[in-house]
Amino acid sequence: MRYLVPNDYMADPSVHVFNGKLYIYPSHDWESGVPENDSGDHFNMKDYHVFSMDDVENGEVTDHGVALDVKDIPWAGRQLWDGDVAHKNGKYYLYFPLKDKNDVFRTGVAISDRPEGPFIPQPDPMRGSYSIDYSILEEKNEYYFYFGGIWGGQLQRYKDNKALENGATYPASDEPAICPRVAKLSDDMLQFAEDPRPIVILDKDGSPITAGDTARRYFEAAWVHKYNGKYYFSYSTGDTHLICYATGDNPYGPFTYQGVVLTPVCGWTTHHCITEFKGKWYLFHHDCVPSGGKTWLRSLKVTELKYNADGSIQTIDGGGN
Repeated sequence: MRYLVPNDYMADPSVHVFNGKLYIYPSHDWESGVPENDSGDHFNMKDYHVFSMDDVENGEVTDHGVALDVKDIPWAGRQLWDGDVAHKNGKYYLYFPLKDKNDVFRTGVAISDRPEGPFIPQPDPMRGSYSIDYSILEEKNEYYFYFGGIWGGQLQRYKDNKALENGATYPASDEPAICPRVAKLSDDMLQFAEDPRPIVILDKDGSPITAGDTARRYFEAAWVHKYNGKYYFSYSTGDTHLICYATGDNPYGPFTYQGVVLTPVCGWTTHHCITEFKGKWYLFHHDCVPSGGKTWLRSLKVTELKYNADGSIQTIDGGGN
């Protein structure tokens, strides 16, 4: 494994290949002095940097500087959490979760002519947007937008894309777990083209994973990639600190649980992406080793990801407890 930005704290990576280079879009941790709590207020990120590299194992990592700052977003409240980037017709679209002035997470869009930015934010968030943790899959010139995180990510506050009057609800342990969401993006890439749909994760018997199955149920950190014609939906289990994956034949799911990609790392959160570059597959993620275990100061790292002959992913040891 390799740490990519040893002199700063970066986490929650989204990584894409643009113009023959790898571009890394992480969240940016800093010591803001906010106490830790279950709502994640201590993750008080305020800007994004963009990084690029030509070689994963040994290549130099270029820091292109601040690509977007919370102070430049007209509707901003606080907490510029992890997002993703898509490319269409010569433009690059950065999708970012940010709490508005009412402390509700919305999705913003910022646009650039270059993959490294700077990105210019739209004046308002996407209509009907909520929650956090984005992944965008391009498929035949259509773009699927995956999202959702519970607890501090506020996904538990919504049902059928509407905010709940009581603020939050959690299913019983034997009921189906809260689902992440997916929706196609509009042609102009600025809005949902349809109402977001729940993504169902099934066990091998075809039953939905339950809320009490904390080693397999979805918590946050949606990521989708394709391998040998299959869709791989990978995600974090949150408080059990695993990255798991499920596979399906349709970008909308359902996805059938297959196993663990990454065992726990040092630190509370675990968040990743999976990307192919120059014939190899890589897992980008973070841990808290360089900060001495401070969960709000995470460091970006990468390791090679390998598949077995049947398409299953070989589990990677995260090195945590």
